[in-house]
Amino acid sequence: MSKLQRYRKRPNQAITAIRLTLDTAGLRYTKWGAEQHCKPGDWLVDNNGDVYSIDADSFKKTYRQVEPGRYIKIAPVWAEQADSSGFFNTREGLSEYQIGDYIVFNSADRTDGYPVTETDFLAMYELDE
Repeated sequence: MSKLQRYRKRPNQAITAIRLTLDTAGLRYTKWGAEQHCKPGDWLVDNNGDVYSIDADSFKKTYRQVEPGRYIKIAPVWAEQADSSGFFNTREGLSEYQIGDYIVFNSADRTDGYPVTETDFLAMYELDE
């Protein structure tokens, strides 16, 4: 892996999100090469057409509402570029990544992480210097 660096989400990168507050055991879905799960209270998001879930605690710590149903990530992230392919264990399940993708963490201690393709990462994030 390359050097871990701090980034911020670009201000024009709002997502659409809804909290799963239904009486349900949650959702299971296949994405990123493996089965993912969404628990009651987690968030279902549409990030420019990419639909997935975000853990409730992680969402609460990192996003704020900018208008009804629209949220922006306000917390910084730490990321490094992958020098090999593999799978990363996220809060929602395993996620496959390729050489050159970014492994992104919501904490500097490399916790609460997830992979993002290089193209998507560069479009969504900028260095936080």
